[in-house]
Amino acid sequence: MANALNTITVDGVTYNSAAYAAANPKEVKLNDNLDKDAFLQLLVAQLQNQDPLEPQDNSSYIAELAQFSSLEQMTNVADNLKDLGTVVDNIDTSVLVGQLSGMIGKGIDWVETVETADTAGNPVTSSQTLSGVVSGVTIIEGTPRILVESEGEKYHVDIANIGHVYDLDSSEETTTETETTTTTE
Repeated sequence: MANALNTITVDGVTYNSAAYAAANPKEVKLNDNLDKDAFLQLLVAQLQNQDPLEPQDNSSYIAELAQFSSLEQMTNVADNLKDLGTVVDNIDTSVLVGQLSGMIGKGIDWVETVETADTAGNPVTSSQTLSGVVSGVTIIEGTPRILVESEGEKYHVDIANIGHVYDLDSSEETTTETETTTTTE
């Protein structure tokens, strides 16, 4: 038997509340991030729903506003630190590119690692020490690299692989040589 407590009227039609709820589920949206707008809405709701005969003490509202202000300032500082970190990374990259540009026209030796497979299909890692002349500097996927020309070929050399930098006038270029070969099983 339907009574006023277990019915719901929508657009002039009365439904059993349990059947209506099952047929029309509410989408529950979780909000794990309470921002300043949510805080202000809570504060306004608290003010609207307080007992007018026993209002809340003003000092508690002032304390809540002070906490809100502190939270907002900390959020702003965190956002600014993210931006500052990006700026510092860009400056570091710019300075490094500037320093690497001073190597243009100089000779370098670097280690090139190559992974292949032997006839049995086992992985073989070999390292070669190569020599060449620095022709430029580039940034690939955010990482500065040196452009090197060696025996008619161009290489993008990671700066971590550079072993020796020298003036071409005071040192003769070395030839390509195989340093090590390691078989991994």
